[in-house]
Amino acid sequence: MLAAHDHLSVRDYGASHGSHDHDHFQVLVGLHGVLELEVAGHGQRIAVGDGCVVPPGERHDFEGRGETRCLVLDSRDPHWAHAVATPPPGLLPLAHYLATAISVGLPRARQLGAGLLLEAWLQGNPMPIRQEERNGRPIDWAALCQWLPAHWHTRLSVADLAARANLSPSQFTARCQAEQGDSPMQWLRRQRLAQARIWRAGGLSVADTARRTGYRSPSALTAALRREPAR
Repeated sequence: MLAAHDHLSVRDYGASHGSHDHDHFQVLVGLHGVLELEVAGHGQRIAVGDGCVVPPGERHDFEGRGETRCLVLDSRDPHWAHAVATPPPGLLPLAHYLATAISVGLPRARQLGAGLLLEAWLQGNPMPIRQEERNGRPIDWAALCQWLPAHWHTRLSVADLAARANLSPSQFTARCQAEQGDSPMQWLRRQRLAQARIWRAGGLSVADTARRTGYRSPSALTAALRREPAR
């Protein structure tokens, strides 16, 4: 059922550039055209049937290529932390149905839409609850930070960090918020930028630093460094 903190909508994106972040998950599925999306410096194209899960706190830039339309779910459901970066095949018919339901005002479809979308996205991706979570196993944040530099070139997700800590994504998210004061993606962004500052201070070029820390371009890294001052 669509919870009070979930909002399902259909949005049109124009050619003008937009940029924002928010404190909830945002799930996008392409219905028409192509949306150019950049999340934390990583570029992605959302064409018809493609999709993306933007984690809470992760700044993203977007721009439509021609007439662009997406199904958009704004959600605080922690189960979205288990979602893989891109949707499984076959999600487009459901997305079209939900978009139609919204346009003609079918209340039942709107109520069930968020749950159906989550269930379809997570198919074949189980969400085990490990014994370590019940026991409150501590997270070795120092070891996690040491592991990160070799993986900056990949698009790390909450699930990747959680697996490294032997926790489920939802449990890792709660522990990160409680222990670090940030969402996992906010914490990850801080670590990336801290490493970028170290490499730049050591004389590494902006281009090489951007490549090593996984930013799409030197300008994306420079903009990120300007937006978030060092702590």
